[in-house]
Amino acid sequence: MKRRNFIKKASATGLGLVAMSSSFISKGNSKEDKKVILSNSVLIKPLVIATWRTPLAVNTAAALLEKGSSALDAVEQGCRIEEANEKNQTVGKGGLPDRDGNVTLDACIMDDKGNYGSVLGVKNIKHVISVARKVMEDTPHVMLVGDGAEQFAVSKGFKRENLLTESSKKAWEKWKVKSKYKPIINIENHDTIGMLAIDKKGNISGACTTSGLAYKMAGRVGDSPIIGGGLFVDNEIGGAAATGLGEEVLKTVGSFLIVELMRQGKSPQEACEEAIARIVSKPNSNYKNFQVGYIAVNKQGETGAYAIHEWFSYNVYQNKENKNIKSDFYNKG
Repeated sequence: MKRRNFIKKASATGLGLVAMSSSFISKGNSKEDKKVILSNSVLIKPLVIATWRTPLAVNTAAALLEKGSSALDAVEQGCRIEEANEKNQTVGKGGLPDRDGNVTLDACIMDDKGNYGSVLGVKNIKHVISVARKVMEDTPHVMLVGDGAEQFAVSKGFKRENLLTESSKKAWEKWKVKSKYKPIINIENHDTIGMLAIDKKGNISGACTTSGLAYKMAGRVGDSPIIGGGLFVDNEIGGAAATGLGEEVLKTVGSFLIVELMRQGKSPQEACEEAIARIVSKPNSNYKNFQVGYIAVNKQGETGAYAIHEWFSYNVYQNKENKNIKSDFYNKG
């Protein structure tokens, strides 16, 4: 398998506050003898990375980070931009519906302390990423589904609204003529926005929001709201997010896998490449007919991305610049 590592490694020095990537306690015979030794400290600037071409969402998150906001606030507000973008037919209002014409949304969010919140199959609520955060912070649960999630959202002040725009309705009516479904590589019937951020304190959070597969079976849920699938964050190591055909991401628990590979010493780029390799090397893999892409960041602010097929791209804000980068990919013909 040919691989090209085109990702430029982020500088380990610069302005910003010191983030400690590891620490240990040397124990003596008493509490007074214990000495805390901090090592491997690096200087990290605010950083945001998100799937696909999402410059406004990334800029929104980055502006908050530059003002000193938490990574958690940044990823929530960044994702809300795409949820409100009716031209993005894979996220939020205007998302393409299921086979019955219902727009159902999935989202999850994860903070630097390992807390997690998720909602699945939600109708009539636009900003499901914020509902997922409310699940994380205001309930004893990590996941709410369907009508229960919608009722919870309304109880928290979210307003019901029709998510099926005229444009998405027309696309659905056109689809119904033949009523065939098959994933189309890099066509926006199967992607999402996954976002990871590092704040000035060096803390990492992530978020993921989607309307899922266009014209999916009613009740279908993919990887996006599932911890370890569409998103995973470990504040000591890094974070990862996925896009593409969720069923395939879930089979290898892709985002969790990437973080664990980084824990073992792989760079974000190497970890993303290995996660794609796990998918394409599965027996009877049909990878030529679907797309999966990953993004990742580690505690040192290094980023990586990799996909099965060409044309997956992602936005990165770092060193006060927001760039869209075309990802390297596995299937080169």
